[in-house]
Amino acid sequence: MDSRIDEIAAQIKSLEDELMAELRKKQDEFFYTLEDKKVKFQESVIEEGRSKIISSIKYLSSFPVLAVLTIPFIWSMMIPALLVDISVTIFQTVCFPIYKIPKVKRSDYVIIDRYNLFYLDRVEKINCLYCEYFNGVIGYTREIAAQIKSLEDELMAELRKKQDEFFYTLEDKKVKFQESVIEEGRSKII
Repeated sequence: MDSRIDEIAAQIKSLEDELMAELRKKQDEFFYTLEDKKVKFQESVIEEGRSKIISSIKYLSSFPVLAVLTIPFIWSMMIPALLVDISVTIFQTVCFPIYKIPKVKRSDYVIIDRYNLFYLDRVEKINCLYCEYFNGVIGYTREIAAQIKSLEDELMAELRKKQDEFFYTLEDKKVKFQESVIEEGRSKII
């Protein structure tokens, strides 16, 4: 078995080397380098990209009028996104330590960096900012919900273990006591 693992590990190493070689070729082809896990383009590429940026008015005028008229409705969704962001952050800060749930790191989900792309005009940068924030908040909220669901699953598993102990079952999310427990309870009432 160890020889098969070694063989797979060797294949992975070979593929990693091959991938790095291909990436180096692409770096030369597209005039960029990787520095601190970030792509850094050559100055000539940046200047060429900036020279192709059109004005915001010209950019917006390239869309149908009805599409431009939807902009306020689209941006009005930023208010609920901000409220969700604040609410789930407060919820997590207050509740997670009590239930010993590991906190979700917001910065792993709300990542805002595309507005730095040199080839975007102002409107495109603002749109990227909106999209990154909105999608980040959704991902952050989804992960917090997943953490809560995980705790709920653990609690339900414990509850099912104790069902036999307490003579009841859960049917259709309702507690149903065993007949002997019901009869015993009735006899104590009378």
